[in-house]
Amino acid sequence: MTMAVKKTTKTVKSKPAKAVTGIKIPVVGVDGKAAGSMTLPEQFFGVKPNKQLLAQAIRVYLANQRVGHAATKTRGQVEGSTRKIYRQKGTGRARHGAIRAPIFVGGGIVFGPQPRDYSLKFPQKMRRAALASSLSQQQAQGNIIVVSGLSDMAPKTKNMALALGAIGAAGSTLLVVSGAATNIVRAARNIAQLDVLPVADIHAYGVVTHKKVIFMKEAVGALK
Repeated sequence: MTMAVKKTTKTVKSKPAKAVTGIKIPVVGVDGKAAGSMTLPEQFFGVKPNKQLLAQAIRVYLANQRVGHAATKTRGQVEGSTRKIYRQKGTGRARHGAIRAPIFVGGGIVFGPQPRDYSLKFPQKMRRAALASSLSQQQAQGNIIVVSGLSDMAPKTKNMALALGAIGAAGSTLLVVSGAATNIVRAARNIAQLDVLPVADIHAYGVVTHKKVIFMKEAVGALK
């Protein structure tokens, strides 16, 4: 006896798309006047700062800047004769075998620095999380400024200095630009305490070590 099996089909309900949330921030022009507003992505500017992760990111960044080229020569590497400098007995002096011994001037160095690699690994997920923590921390303190019109400015140091004064960016400032931005780099390179970084190269250390972080309006969209 065979029994008929009734097939049932389940209808899968599609989940509604999550609404994109963000942080609304005013946009200023190069003259310091209001130029509208924009929404910063919450995944970069609205997370809870992880201080332990930030400290680790800074430690890794500084370690990776070390070159590690310092080197000294041992007694087997310095230039000099291997001849025994005087006879073993009968002189009343200590026993010595060669002029290249570390006790003599011009001799080798004992346990001196040798070339080494100081670099540390930092996973991409942790690097992004550290960047988000640094940006969120600066945003919570009111140190993030979004500026429009920088790309239309003439590549002159005077214009950039006037724009920074109008924006209110005094002291150490990080300017995040989109793309190469040759004109902006040319205008900013002679201004003390102003560093320029492409948005693709932004990192947590650069964000937390500046009092103000200025974003070109075009660079915020490229941050994702």
